[in-house]
Amino acid sequence: MPVGTCGTVKGMTPEEVVETGAQILLGNTFHLWLRPGQEVIRAHGDLHDFMNWQGPILTDSGGFQVFSLGKTSKITEEGVYFRNPINGNKVFMDAEKSMEIQYSLGSDIVMVFDECTPYPVTYEEAKKSTEMNLRWAQRSRDHFDSMGNNNALFGIIQGSVYEDLRDESFEGLSKIGFDGYAVGGLAVGEPKEYMHCILEHVCSKLPENKPRYLMGVGKPEDLVEGVRRGIDMFDCVMPTRNARNGHLFVTGGVIKIRNAMHKNDTSALDPECDCYTCHNYSKAYLHHLDRCNEILGARLNTIHNLRYYQRLMESLRNAIDQGTLNNFIREFYASRDM
Repeated sequence: MPVGTCGTVKGMTPEEVVETGAQILLGNTFHLWLRPGQEVIRAHGDLHDFMNWQGPILTDSGGFQVFSLGKTSKITEEGVYFRNPINGNKVFMDAEKSMEIQYSLGSDIVMVFDECTPYPVTYEEAKKSTEMNLRWAQRSRDHFDSMGNNNALFGIIQGSVYEDLRDESFEGLSKIGFDGYAVGGLAVGEPKEYMHCILEHVCSKLPENKPRYLMGVGKPEDLVEGVRRGIDMFDCVMPTRNARNGHLFVTGGVIKIRNAMHKNDTSALDPECDCYTCHNYSKAYLHHLDRCNEILGARLNTIHNLRYYQRLMESLRNAIDQGTLNNFIREFYASRDM
């Protein structure tokens, strides 16, 4: 899922996003609540109407800001107090408020309010966070239902790197009942092998008939390893943020288009890619745009990176359908070692 934090995938029109193959966008509840605010969005209908996106929208709950704005936030049983990063004012978010904001946004997939458990964290701290998250999940479920929201509500499995806490989290969420399950609290500083072990453990417990969503994890190899373990959905700012910084994903790995070696390169960025950028522009032109800090460069790079990610997911789905996933994964890593 491309990330549209403030109601836009940076530099892209909705039509361009669709052309990359993306079917669903992620919006940020916290940032949209602060700016432009619920009233402005509701005056247009909902977030779909406001940003002219006709596909589904998943919104995070605002809980990740508990983690990312940690130095300016205070967590209580009731909810979280933040400093507004725009003007410094004190604001409060809780499970009920999060459900109300996401309802007003018209989110097709709503996420429960949670705390993204940091790393490193002691077992005792992780357990306390896990248990509080379950109470917040119940409050989210209750308020979601009380509003008559007919869209989907996903639970978020936390517990840091502790398998028994991950089990406790999932068991508690499954008793409450959700339309899908997300795995949160990974790629927050833990070693990669820890992430893979936790992911494998958690996915072995999840029901096969409900979507599985790995939150905020998005290197190409992370998508491959997630799918290998049974994950269906991903989001990450990496393809768009890296595009704006001139780091472009290609079949063999990553090209840093700013490097001088591309100044006279008339070849396409990735001969295997079918995106607008690869069909129409050379590495030399993209290098030139990057060096001149032209907006078009960031746009063309973003088109390519988003299409690369969609092509990767399409290839993984096809490999699953054909029973050749293991072969595809071997070839994926072999191509990146070239």
